[in-house]
Amino acid sequence: MGKQRVLSGVQPTGNLHLGNYLGAIRNWVERQYEYENFFCVVDLHAITVPHDPAQLAADTYTIAALYLACGIDLENSTIFVQSHIPAHSELTWLLNCLTPLAWLDDMVQYKEKALKQGENVNAGLLDYPVLMAADILLYDADKVPVGEDQKQHLELTRDIAARLNYLYGNGENSVLKLPEPDIRQVGARVMSLTDGTKKMSKSEPAEGSRINLLDSPEAIQRKIKRCKTDPTRGLWFDDPERPECHNLLSLYMLLSGKDKETVAAECQDMGWGQFKPLLAETTVEALKPIQQKYQEIVRDRGYLESVLRQGREKAAAIAEQTLQRVRDALGFSRPL
Repeated sequence: MGKQRVLSGVQPTGNLHLGNYLGAIRNWVERQYEYENFFCVVDLHAITVPHDPAQLAADTYTIAALYLACGIDLENSTIFVQSHIPAHSELTWLLNCLTPLAWLDDMVQYKEKALKQGENVNAGLLDYPVLMAADILLYDADKVPVGEDQKQHLELTRDIAARLNYLYGNGENSVLKLPEPDIRQVGARVMSLTDGTKKMSKSEPAEGSRINLLDSPEAIQRKIKRCKTDPTRGLWFDDPERPECHNLLSLYMLLSGKDKETVAAECQDMGWGQFKPLLAETTVEALKPIQQKYQEIVRDRGYLESVLRQGREKAAAIAEQTLQRVRDALGFSRPL
């Protein structure tokens, strides 16, 4: 029996930050040898909000280069760009026609984002989970690494696939495979530097709320120096009254490679004036090899383009097979 297949991706909206890396990409890298992996740059998802077209193209290549710089190994993984494969858009339309509108109205992230966008909310934002379902189902993914905030989207993916299998197939996995979530508990949610109760996000206007993977050492030091803390001396984990303390200790634990007990003992008597420089130094050192590798990759544009071209060819072959199964199940005639 071959390896199970994993699919995941990140939007090309700005630089990747520590939340993307510690909550997702580092886990991909650590476990990539266990699976057959498909990692995409989900650029179609990025246009549900206003965007700069030129920046979208540039950011797409930046994210692909960062995948490689973070340690994605092409012997075990395929890297591709979502929009380079038309099957994503076609399967989304076919799944749209099977997805009850009430299912999409119930999505928590849609409600939250629609509230922020107000009159600017578009149909794509509502339909975002169906496109995500198409992304996953096209590749017969066995597992999908997701954070807790994306778990509802994966449940919807399973519901859509099960509905198609029931209506137009012969039951479970007859047309589309039902994927399983792969949720990592440690580091699954990295919180904002300016509010320890909110997830670190690329969409947050305040640049100081996050540390980007390509931030300079000076920027990292400045952001950590200014990050939100509290007046209590002594640092410890898991205090609901000290969310920032828990978040910063967790960052130090994950970036230093030390276990929780070691960090707790090391930092229990520290003040912020002692801990913040320690965290800044640890962060700079942890990101240095990624930044160096990234610079090597972007200097060779031809190499990066060849990676994405080969990735497109491999991913498209699999996606087209799945799409044809769905076309056949729904009764579409084949081209003559």
